[in-house]
Amino acid sequence: MPKRTDLQTILILGSGPIQIGQAAEFDYSGTQALKALKKEGYRVVLVNSNPATIMTDPDLADATYLEPLTPAFVRKVIEKERPDALLPTLGGQTALNLAMDLHEDGTLQEFGVELIGAGVEAIKKGEDRELFQAAMKKIGVETAKGKMVHSMEEAREFQKELGLPVVIRPSFTLGGTGGGIAFSYEEFETITAQGLHDSPVHSVLLEESILGWKEYELEVMRDTGDTVVIITSIENFDPMGVHTGDSITVAPAQTLSDVEYQRLRDYSMAIIREIGVETGGSNIQFAVNPDDGRVIVIEMNPRVSRSSALASKATGFPIAKIAALLAVGYRLEELPNDITRVTPAAFEPTIDYVVTKIPRFAFEKFPGTHDALGTQMRSVGEVMAIGRTFKESLQKALRSIETDVRGAFKEMSDEELRRLLYPNPKRLEAVLELLRRGEELAALFDATKIDTWFLSQLKEITDAEQEIAELGPIEAWKYEIWREVKRLGFSDARVGELTGKTELDVRQLRKAAKATPVYKTVDTCAAEFEAYTPYHYSTYEWEDEVRATDKPKVVILGSGPNRIGQGVEFDYATVHAVWALQEAGYETIMVNSNPETVSTDYDTADRLYFEPLTFEDVMNIVEHEKPVGVIVQLGGQTPLKLARRLEEAGAPIIGTSPSAIHEAEDRASFNALCERLGIPQPNGKVARDADEALRLAGELGFPLMARPSYVLGGRAMRTVRSMNELRSYLREVYAAVEGQPSILLDQFLEGALELDVDTLCDGTTAVVAGIMEHVEAAGVHSGDSACILPPVHLSEELLQTVKETTRKLALELGVKGLMNVQYAIKDGVAYILEANPRASRTVPFVSKAVAHPLAKYAARIAVGQTLQDIGLTDTPVPNMYSVKEVHLPFLKFKNVSPILGPEMKSTGESMGIDRDPYLAFYRAELGVKTMLPLEGTALVLGEGLDDVKATLADAGFQVESSGTELPSLLIDTTASPLLRRALENGTPFVTTKEAATWTVKAIAAAKHANLGVTSLQEWQS
Repeated sequence: MPKRTDLQTILILGSGPIQIGQAAEFDYSGTQALKALKKEGYRVVLVNSNPATIMTDPDLADATYLEPLTPAFVRKVIEKERPDALLPTLGGQTALNLAMDLHEDGTLQEFGVELIGAGVEAIKKGEDRELFQAAMKKIGVETAKGKMVHSMEEAREFQKELGLPVVIRPSFTLGGTGGGIAFSYEEFETITAQGLHDSPVHSVLLEESILGWKEYELEVMRDTGDTVVIITSIENFDPMGVHTGDSITVAPAQTLSDVEYQRLRDYSMAIIREIGVETGGSNIQFAVNPDDGRVIVIEMNPRVSRSSALASKATGFPIAKIAALLAVGYRLEELPNDITRVTPAAFEPTIDYVVTKIPRFAFEKFPGTHDALGTQMRSVGEVMAIGRTFKESLQKALRSIETDVRGAFKEMSDEELRRLLYPNPKRLEAVLELLRRGEELAALFDATKIDTWFLSQLKEITDAEQEIAELGPIEAWKYEIWREVKRLGFSDARVGELTGKTELDVRQLRKAAKATPVYKTVDTCAAEFEAYTPYHYSTYEWEDEVRATDKPKVVILGSGPNRIGQGVEFDYATVHAVWALQEAGYETIMVNSNPETVSTDYDTADRLYFEPLTFEDVMNIVEHEKPVGVIVQLGGQTPLKLARRLEEAGAPIIGTSPSAIHEAEDRASFNALCERLGIPQPNGKVARDADEALRLAGELGFPLMARPSYVLGGRAMRTVRSMNELRSYLREVYAAVEGQPSILLDQFLEGALELDVDTLCDGTTAVVAGIMEHVEAAGVHSGDSACILPPVHLSEELLQTVKETTRKLALELGVKGLMNVQYAIKDGVAYILEANPRASRTVPFVSKAVAHPLAKYAARIAVGQTLQDIGLTDTPVPNMYSVKEVHLPFLKFKNVSPILGPEMKSTGESMGIDRDPYLAFYRAELGVKTMLPLEGTALVLGEGLDDVKATLADAGFQVESSGTELPSLLIDTTASPLLRRALENGTPFVTTKEAATWTVKAIAAAKHANLGVTSLQEWQS
């Protein structure tokens, strides 16, 4: 049937700030849907509080509301925009739960808004554990023995039947939040109580344990004509007990027999029909007992999910795009396959390669937390790699993840390695090292329950390592040997380690033997039909499927896996660069390894290479494509670290030069530059090693801020207040940070006001695009502080000083593109802290706040345009205040104090916009789910907070200065034990004096305000 014509305006809900369990994959899915629906002629309205995403770019939706994702604010948008339908299946659990709230409170019925994509009953049956169990029983699909409980009394009673261990799954939460596996009665009590609290409907499912079973996922789509297609199967490398978001996964499934696969396929079709998802995608998870083949269904998501993004990138089938079109009436057979142009979307994808996903973790950011993996997701990002075999795919994924830790494992004893065989991020490397030492597969299977087929594949890799080391002189290797080695996925660097050569030696010998990669095309049909979409991966075979063109080409390097300090904001910058260069007539080539992102969508760049961001893989592409330029400054620290090596190898780096990047990134060079220019810096010195650091600290005195060179997200930055603290810090930093970085020790400016400044420079002219005032004082990483643009507490004279200093620095460095500079203001002096000659995490926020697409401008400058050409010749003056607030993942890391410091810990952000700076702050707080109360009790702990207490009292709060009960609002600058309780209870809390001042002023302003909603397009016009 054709698309519906009774719908004119469609409302889409985003997923809010990036957080563990709900990340960039929903920017990808939402962006696909927005583009598809607009192309079909619908007016599209978006509500999402996250400024870092492509999805909230003002050019995508017709009306974009950067407002909190709460029923009250979305109701205001509905009342203003009057949409005909709401599509809730593209914004993760946040959007799905919010849609249900709007149904339950009557908003949708009152304004005549139809839920499309998934109806209320389908959402309930898919998300409510009790209803799902009943539905599965009806169609004869087995579930784990379990029961939904609504109180601790019920839970204790049923636990007696189940015994231990027991799995606890809260209803309607994302990423397994609040759940876990209880191995003891004490754990059972703790996890169940937390799960009941975290579930929005205060219910948890208690289930029998199926630890050690094999786990599979199927991505399924259904249309209104009841056509069901299986997009792909995904197998978890890690057995049951590890959240699928934290597991290594492989597509297609590798260890299922055809009979078993057909059984899961039949079950999936029956499940999606019974749940009633009519117009879109669902992810269905199964467990299979390896001993007897018993199959149970674990759960299904009646929406696109994290795995949907992976499946889309693995197959080339755009699940979110098709889901959006099915929601407005199309059927699968009516929609064309963009890649083949001849097969319909009802044609199930078939792939003739293997895809491996490896998650990225951030436990190093949260010292003291245990790294055991369970049913509650804790990874912060992921990489995907494509190879012709599992071995090639796995090895490419391992180098994509950017955490080469092989050296540390070589130093461990066998017993130390065996102690790492519990589910944790280091387990794969521990297994590989034990295999190198001759560990038996049976022993490894008993310890890990990883399927023997996977273990045997790992053994083939380690056996091949031994063979490579014994092959004889590498100089004598023939093409055939090189081809077999590279087809196993070994990098040049690894071959060098095994043969005693440098990576460059290996590269030169490989090229001399004419062993260079060819590039295959992702085509959805295993080459049965011709593929027109230029989406490629490398391998070592004979046929190259890349079509050459005569257009001038620019390669743009992405940022790799999301991590704390390098997230979706760099995807935003690289996608904007693609768009700008396409408009300028260039063919754009994207290189990235992250399946969650818009940059790795097959229709973003003119050509996509899904490859690791390493020197070898990038140079292979550069030599193959012969671009006129390579842009490294928009993808964060990952491509920046490659810049000098790429340039030395002949890659034409455009934009800011690698030498300028080095001068800013290296602490000693930057210090010398600032001294030469007369720019004030905190009193400090650069140490080249630990002994020098200790000597210099004695000269400088304490407290000191210690900062290594070439790090991102404040990695290993710390405020040290004594020689003992410094010694401990130095031991940690040299163990944790790659290489032996120089370390800047500088005077810590206690209580200073910090600024972030984003500027653009074309080599001859520099313009400050935005100045952000931090809410938190110096000592809190800029990525963890709330900030406001334009500043509210700086004099005009100081602002001019900051602008002039920034321009002087950009011109002296020779920046061609973006630069971010951080200042500390103390006693009326602007001290420079650091400068990053690249896109920073603030670029999307500033771009939306000042109505100028800064990353687009940077790309245009890189290919030779000037700021005069672009039309940006002075600092923009916005007509509103914009506030950025951060989402912090402390709830996922037990026993970690929620205190902020110089090392970044946030995973995402929200944006609040208003004519009043404090109301903008209030909106931003709601955007990260800090639900500031407008009345009630306040507990204020700490010194120097009399003004805060007075403001709260004036606003009608009952203010206390001591107590053990949780109030409506906790302000605690003493780091008391109450903070952790407040975090786990969902009580709003503040930990710094500066944030407390902003918070109480925001509450006072909001108490008397009539908060309306204004679209980003309206603000910018």
